[in-house]
Amino acid sequence: MHFRIRGLPAEPFAEWFTLDDDALAARRAMRVVADLAHGYPCRISLTDAEPGQTVILLNYEHQPAHSPYHSHYAIYIREGEQQYDEQDAVPDQLRRRLLSVRGFDQQHLLRDADVVQGTALENVIERLFADEHVAYLHIHMARPGCYAARVDRI
Repeated sequence: MHFRIRGLPAEPFAEWFTLDDDALAARRAMRVVADLAHGYPCRISLTDAEPGQTVILLNYEHQPAHSPYHSHYAIYIREGEQQYDEQDAVPDQLRRRLLSVRGFDQQHLLRDADVVQGTALENVIERLFADEHVAYLHIHMARPGCYAARVDRI
């Protein structure tokens, strides 16, 4: 089964990097300097910030659908990144983590979900997409619960 994993598009976030700390705080966001490797995953590029790099922590509506599963949560973004958009490939950022994978139907209702080590993500993608009613998947970092990426069938 073929699939496509996408990070968030960079363009809607460009403005965030022009804001000062007070303006970020007014939007319930903040500038953070990464202090450890693999602790600050950028949701645009699906890469991890290196120690010393600056990221913005903000609240993002990752499930905007009009359904009971409407949801938003905190994510990190890094300036100057390009959207991850690859077919049949899993980025290292996801491979390194324990993931929660959630399958939604066309009405944006949860059909199925699983927790998996990122090294076995393809198996869960294949299993969830075996249900013809599953239209797309959301991947979350299992421990903190934050949104990571979207997966579509190809």
